[in-house]
Amino acid sequence: MRIDLHCHTRVSGDSLTPLEVIPARCREQEIAVQAITDHWEIRGAQQLKARVQGWAGNGDGGLTIIVGEEINTDEGELIGLFLKKRVESGLSPEETVRQIKAQSGLVLLPHGFDPLKLVRLRPEARERIADSIDIVETFNARVSRPRWNRVAAEWAAARGKPMSAGSDAHTLDSIGRAWVETPDRPIEGPQDLLEALRQGTPKGTWTHPLLDMVRLIWNFLRQTCLCVRHRLLPGDRR
Repeated sequence: MRIDLHCHTRVSGDSLTPLEVIPARCREQEIAVQAITDHWEIRGAQQLKARVQGWAGNGDGGLTIIVGEEINTDEGELIGLFLKKRVESGLSPEETVRQIKAQSGLVLLPHGFDPLKLVRLRPEARERIADSIDIVETFNARVSRPRWNRVAAEWAAARGKPMSAGSDAHTLDSIGRAWVETPDRPIEGPQDLLEALRQGTPKGTWTHPLLDMVRLIWNFLRQTCLCVRHRLLPGDRR
């Protein structure tokens, strides 16, 4: 099965992807486990998880949603997975880790080695919390150069960390561009995910940042036109 641990919805300020269209896209891309990791928010992930669980209760399952958050610490970004409460932005990396762990969540290091990612976790902070990092994203579909994924993989391998992949999708058509391929198994909690990742292989398709930006702008313009036609503001999140 395929697992994607990094994805944004319109709950993030830089994405317009509606929650309701994500399950169909995941089915198209054969994604069985999708983490929703909006910037600074978990409400979209919670809503989608509840919706998918409702379908499963009616015999229409097949997709697992993990509630996550991409958190902006005062030294760069971390992702928390299996969260029950939103983690506040602007805390130190150490305090952010503490709050994730207090919820029995997992700490994921995203795109941490790309120097052109202004929000990457600073190298000195990464080394300070290295022992507390549970998962390292070693294939991010939106890094500036593929070599930074290789650097992340080397760092993770040297420390025996489970490796993940994330589409880091900000548009609908980007969902499923990166995944971990692993033996089929239920993912009901953190330990299930860690065991699956240890048996899995990160894979995906890298997208050049300029092409990715063009897609993002095109989707914004298209969505804006639709909103105008329906007399909704572009930021309307109903």
